[in-house]
Amino acid sequence: MSRQDVLGAWHDHLTLGLRRSPHTVRAYHKAAERLLTSLEITGFEQIASLSTAKLRTHLAARRVDGLSNVSAARELSALKAFIGFARAQAGYEVTESPRIRGPRLKKGLPRPVTPDDAIGLTETVEALAAESWVGARDRAVLLMLYGAGMRISEALSLKGSDLPLGETLTVTGKGNKQRMVPLVPLIREAVDAYVRQCPWSLSGEDPLFRGIKGGPLSQGMVQKVTAQARRALGLPDTATPHALRHSFATHLLGAGTDLRSLQELLGHASLGSTQIYTKVDAASLLDTYRSAHPRETD
Repeated sequence: MSRQDVLGAWHDHLTLGLRRSPHTVRAYHKAAERLLTSLEITGFEQIASLSTAKLRTHLAARRVDGLSNVSAARELSALKAFIGFARAQAGYEVTESPRIRGPRLKKGLPRPVTPDDAIGLTETVEALAAESWVGARDRAVLLMLYGAGMRISEALSLKGSDLPLGETLTVTGKGNKQRMVPLVPLIREAVDAYVRQCPWSLSGEDPLFRGIKGGPLSQGMVQKVTAQARRALGLPDTATPHALRHSFATHLLGAGTDLRSLQELLGHASLGSTQIYTKVDAASLLDTYRSAHPRETD
C-alpha cells in the first residue's frame, strides 16, 4: 500500500467515519503526512509497529522546528489517533496508541477554541450519540453556549414555555439577573431539530433539555459528552463547555464588539469580569505575531 493510499484511508476515516471538522481533518492529515515523510515509512503494518523511541525522535525534531507546547500536544494527539487507526487496519488485537505524555500546558487565561473546533465539537457530540434525538439535543446545547454565550446552567434552565424560540431570548443568570441574548438562525434551527425528535413532553414548565430517561439534562452529562468529543477531535482538556462561552466572548471582542456590549451579552455584574477577555485577545494576537514575525522564527 502506498503512502497516498494510507493517507487517503486516514482522511476518509476522519471525514466519513468520525465526521470531524475540516480544520481538524487538515491538521490530523498533515500530522500523519509529516510522520510518514520524516521516518520514511508507509503501509499500515510499518505504522502500527512504530516504536515509542522513533515517535519520540520525530516529535523532538518537531520541537526543534519551534513547535509550541500547545501545538506539540495537539500533534501528539493526532499521531496517537493515527497510529491507533493503523493498528486497527493492520489487524492488531490491541489498537491503543503509544503511551507518551505530552508537554505540560500552563494554566492561566481562559483558553478559547477556534471557530472550526467549536463547530467541530457541536458536530461530534451529535455524531457520537447513541440515539439521533440525543445527538440533536447535545448539539443544540453546545451551540447555545458558543453561539449565544450562555452558561450551562442558563441553557439547562430553559423550559418548554420558552418555545418557539425567536431572534432573542431572556435568560436568568447569576444572582437572578435577567438579560436578553440574541439567537442566530443556526441555534434556532438546531433547537427545532431537537424538539422535533425529542420523545418527551416539552411544554409549560417541562425542562427544554431532557435526559435519556426524561428527567432534566444534567451539567455533568453535558461535560461528559463534550469530553468524549474533545478526545475524538484531539483537542486539549481546556476545550470544555465553559470554554465555548469564553470563545463566544473572545471571538466577538476580536471582531470589534465593545466591552460594555460584551458585558451585557455575558451577564457580568461588573466590567472588570469582562476585561479579562482583552487579555485573552491580546494573548492570541501575540501568538499570531510570534508565529508569523520573521525575527521570531529565525
